[in-house]
Amino acid sequence: MTGGAPRLAGQTVVVLGGSAGIGLETARQARGEGAGVVLVGRDPDRLARAAAEVDAVRAAAFDAADPDDLRRFFADLHGPVDHVMVTAGGNYYARLAELDLAQARRLVDEHLWLPLHLARAVTGRLRTTGSLLFMGGTGSRRPGPGLLLSGALTAAMPALVANLAIELAPVRVNLVAAGFVDTELSARLLGDDLDRRRDQLRATLPIQRVVGPADVAALAVHLMTNTALTGATYDVDGGQHLI
Repeated sequence: MTGGAPRLAGQTVVVLGGSAGIGLETARQARGEGAGVVLVGRDPDRLARAAAEVDAVRAAAFDAADPDDLRRFFADLHGPVDHVMVTAGGNYYARLAELDLAQARRLVDEHLWLPLHLARAVTGRLRTTGSLLFMGGTGSRRPGPGLLLSGALTAAMPALVANLAIELAPVRVNLVAAGFVDTELSARLLGDDLDRRRDQLRATLPIQRVVGPADVAALAVHLMTNTALTGATYDVDGGQHLI
């Protein structure tokens, strides 16, 4: 919490993908700013541990990419919601010849259809002073081998968010675009290459350190509380786009 009164006192923040990483850290910071937090995740055991850690008012285990489960979840919530953040979903990199269409469809569901289903599900449940916040990335902005699908979705998300901001106004809609973030997921993906990647970033990023979940969460909370911000994409990559 910053100095002064808690910025989210009396508000409810729902985090889809809130059982680990950026989602959990955002829930932790929102809780520190006085919000009641509701966590959603797919793994019941990990979700229960996360909910206990941040003293969540509720936790629900289901696949956020399932539109029926998503609709039922918001319909069953007691009282209105102030902010919803989505960190659910992964990524998938493959060249055209090796592209697994089932995984590709799953990625599109998580990053394109999920925001649309969520926007419908929260209609009438989200306070008009509230916000929707989506997670995107910066790594696929430059074309390269294996970035066919992730690059297309990276380009699509800012346009989707900008149009949702107009359709859902006065509810605010924003996108956080992260570069490399030092999370457990990054560790699993990189394996033995993790330390090498960290050293590389410390040596090349203008901030001379690696971006962590707390950096992204701080931006997320700011976007929830600054009521002048909507329809835009906000990079948090330590200046990676400059090098």
